[in-house]
Amino acid sequence: MTKPRRSLRAAGVLSSLALVLTGCSAELQRGFLPDASGVTNHTDRIMGLWNTSWIVLLAVGVIAWGLMAWALIVYRRRQGETGIPQQLRYNMPIEALFTSIPLILVVGFFAFTARDMAAIEAKVENPDVHIEVIAKQWSWDFNYVDENVYETGIQAQFTGDEESVMETLPTLYLPVGKSVQIDLTSRDVIHSFWVVEFLYKKDMFPAQTNVMYFTPLKEGTYVGKCAELCGEYHSMMLFNVEVVSQAEYDQQMAALAAAGQVGQLSTDYNRNQNLPGGDPEIRG
Repeated sequence: MTKPRRSLRAAGVLSSLALVLTGCSAELQRGFLPDASGVTNHTDRIMGLWNTSWIVLLAVGVIAWGLMAWALIVYRRRQGETGIPQQLRYNMPIEALFTSIPLILVVGFFAFTARDMAAIEAKVENPDVHIEVIAKQWSWDFNYVDENVYETGIQAQFTGDEESVMETLPTLYLPVGKSVQIDLTSRDVIHSFWVVEFLYKKDMFPAQTNVMYFTPLKEGTYVGKCAELCGEYHSMMLFNVEVVSQAEYDQQMAALAAAGQVGQLSTDYNRNQNLPGGDPEIRG
C-alpha cells in the first residue's frame, strides 16, 4: 500500500473514531442547546423541533456521503484505463429526485416551524402576571404592571471579579407555574430580549411593543442578555431572571414598594435613566 493511501485510510479511521466517541455526548443529544427541558411550557417544543431537524439533516447527509463514496469507489479509474469516461448530458430520474427531495424538506421544515411558532406566539387571555420590559443602552427596566412597582438597572459593572458582576445586574422576578405576559419595548435603539434557557428571543423597537407569552415551570436563576448589537457596551447589557415561588415573588414585590419604587417607569428617551444614580421618570 502506498504512503498516500495509508495516510488517507488513517485519516478516515480517526474521523470515524472521533464521531463515534462524541456521538453520546450530552451536547449532541440535545442538539447543542442548553439543558432547558421543562424550563418553560415552550422549551420542550423548541428542543423537539431543533433535534428532529438535526436528525433529518444528518440522515440526508449520511445518504449523500454514502452515494459520494459509492460513486468514488465504483467509478474510479482502474489501472490501465485511459481517456475520458462516457459522458451523460442528463438523467431525468436523478434530476427529478434531486429536485423533489429538497422541495419536500423545505416544505416540511416550514410546516413544522409554522405550527410551533403559532403555538409559541399564541395570545394568552388574562395572564397571571403582566410585566413591561424596557431596553436601554445598556441595561433594562422592569415594570411590574399588576403590582405597580418597578426595578431600574444599569449596565454590568466589571471590577475584575466576574462573580461580583452578576450581583450588580437588574433581576427580573417571575412566579413559577404562572402564565406571564411580557411587553417589550426600547427607549433608544433596537435591542433583543433573550433569556438563554428559555430558548426564545424577541426584538425590541422604540415606539413599538412586542409581546411574549410563556409559563415558567422550574424555579432557578437564569441568564438574560441583549441579542441585538446595540452599541459600544452591548456585551454588558445583561440581567438575571429569578423564577421563584408565589410567596417569594410577593415578598419581592413588597420589597420594591417598601424601597419607594412605586409607579411605572416611562419609555421616553432619557439618558439619565441609564446611568448609575440616574433619576428615573415615573409615568402616571
